[in-house]
Amino acid sequence: MFGATRCPVGPEERAWIEESLAWLLAEFGPEVLLRPPVLPTAEHFPGPFDGSPEQIRALVVRLCGDFGVDPDGLSIEIEEYDPQADRMAAELGLTVSSSGAAGHFRIEHGRPVVAVGQEQGARPLSLVATIAHELGHVRLIAERRTDPDRPDGEPLTDLLTVFFGFGVFNANAAFTRTVDGDRISRHRLGYLPQEAYGYALACYAHLRGEARPGWAAHLDTNPRGYLRQGARFLRHHPLPFTAR
Repeated sequence: MFGATRCPVGPEERAWIEESLAWLLAEFGPEVLLRPPVLPTAEHFPGPFDGSPEQIRALVVRLCGDFGVDPDGLSIEIEEYDPQADRMAAELGLTVSSSGAAGHFRIEHGRPVVAVGQEQGARPLSLVATIAHELGHVRLIAERRTDPDRPDGEPLTDLLTVFFGFGVFNANAAFTRTVDGDRISRHRLGYLPQEAYGYALACYAHLRGEARPGWAAHLDTNPRGYLRQGARFLRHHPLPFTAR
């Protein structure tokens, strides 16, 4: 009871999330925030997916529409994957951990380039999160909305994925653990911890006027718990701005 209204993040991170969401709202407008979120359902992603380079490329093009990016003005690279390390780990029954970026963004000869690792095709949900992050760079850096050397540029790009309705994917991909026989794999993706995603998603729901968002059912246990904690906190400490 005593901790019922505690924010899932500390004061500095809370202030950064709230101020950054206010900036994104002013920069991209409420229409983006208020449209239906993208979810890991057949409605949003119909048909089979085999993780081939062709299908990864097609997925990047499809998500360009959600981010308002012209795919014809974008170069898409699918980086080849060498499965030897994973195969050796599987044979030895090792625990494998990975973290950091699974995609890359750069501007080459004035043209934005989004590169995605082919190995991401084996994890479609993380693949969507990776593409969403890289397309966020297009909206922020290629459109010159932020400085590419901005110290909080990567976390801000993660937060943009929440604002653009991809928060379920990126929050779930922030940490995943899979068990295959004796082999345990842990993957960390992105730059925000799950607590920050949970509070950002609570702010997202709050701005949308959603007391009990149905899309929260698609979140993994930890980010869903942090979202609920953040929602309780916001009932007592509402945001100082609105989206309407």
